This record gives sequence, C-alpha cells and structure tokens, in this order.
Amino acid sequence: MEEKKKMENSIECKDRFCPVHGDKKLKMRGRTFQGKVIKKLAGRVTIQFDRMLKLPKYERYEKRRTKIHARLPDCMSGDVSVGDLIEIAETRPISKMIHFVVSKVIKGKGKKG
Repeated sequence: MEEKKKMENSIECKDRFCPVHGDKKLKMRGRTFQGKVIKKLAGRVTIQFDRMLKLPKYERYEKRRTKIHARLPDCMSGDVSVGDLIEIAETRPISKMIHFVVSKVIKGKGKKG
C-alpha cells in the first residue's frame, strides 16, 4: 500500500529543465508575472498581460500589452491549455527568447471527462 502511494505522488518527468524534477534544475529568481496563455507549443507557452504606462505629457495612463515566452515543463504540459491564467518566474536564459519558466497554474479551464 505504501509503495502505491509513493508512486502516485512522484510524477515521471524526464524534462532536464524542470524546476522540480530535472537533473539541471532551473533556479527561479527575480521577477514573476501572471498572464493568460495565448499560445501553447511543445516545451513552451506564450503569455500575455496588460500593464499601465504613464504619459506625462497628457497626464494620463495608457494600457499596453506584453508578451513573454516561457518554458513549459513536461510534468505541467497536461495542466496548461490556451486561456489559462498561469504564473511564470524568471530564470537563467534557456534560449534566445526564453528566460522564464512556468511555476504554477492559477486558474485553469474546466476539463471535460
């Protein structure tokens, strides 16, 4: 019985850059962002979030959007889909565009089944 519980708790993750299970664990440091997933590809996601920018000339604020690419670990790929609200954390540069990794899913869409 105890062996079954241990096997259920440990997820088989073969992603080298997984911040939890990988052999080259990514250290999450620096800034964190929350955003909506607008694109999901193999091994990465693109999130988008709004920010307010002050325009001193007109003494007003304008809304701008920012897109960031983040590494999606294999163990989280089933939990994340387009439209979900996720949190990403800064890490060392993984590739030319990817400097963030998915840390957790905040609000996911309801799954069928």
